Amino acid sequence: MSFVIWLTGPSGAGKTTLARALAKRLEEMGYKVETLDGDGIRSKLYPDLGFSKKEREMHNRVVVEMAKLLARNGIITIVSVIAPYREWREYARKEIGRFVEVYLRCPLEVRIKRDPKGLYAKALRGEIKGLTGFDGEYEEPENPELILNTDRMSVDEEVEAVIRKVRELGYLK
Repeated sequence: MSFVIWLTGPSGAGKTTLARALAKRLEEMGYKVETLDGDGIRSKLYPDLGFSKKEREMHNRVVVEMAKLLARNGIITIVSVIAPYREWREYARKEIGRFVEVYLRCPLEVRIKRDPKGLYAKALRGEIKGLTGFDGEYEEPENPELILNTDRMSVDEEVEAVIRKVRELGYLK
């Protein structure tokens, strides 16, 4: 039986980078792996969807269902999505079952420097409002299986920490 690794954190925390590196490592170990990137799913399935709480909830429900189906069919699934509200991450946990929540913690000043999508620059200029983790809400996980301080760890260290945790949980040998 497979499981889902749910990477959460504000924009620029390193979710997509970790998801790609982790998927590569697990594939090298011989596992079937799929990555569900929140931005990728949003842009392909419903590019006109906004970012209201209701629209974010709909997006998260779709991601949960996709992850659940993949995991049920023997594929380790890595979800890379902000999912700013605890209640949605708890919903994902309940729906999926074998679930590993990994919180990517990173200080705002580091995320502003990284700014892979230019969102913080736009927020600082006042061009966008409600950026999650800047002037928009992000509820930090209360009891994630793992917290990674991505400003102090290399991507390789992050990958090894996740592998160690899923082994500790009995999901990998």
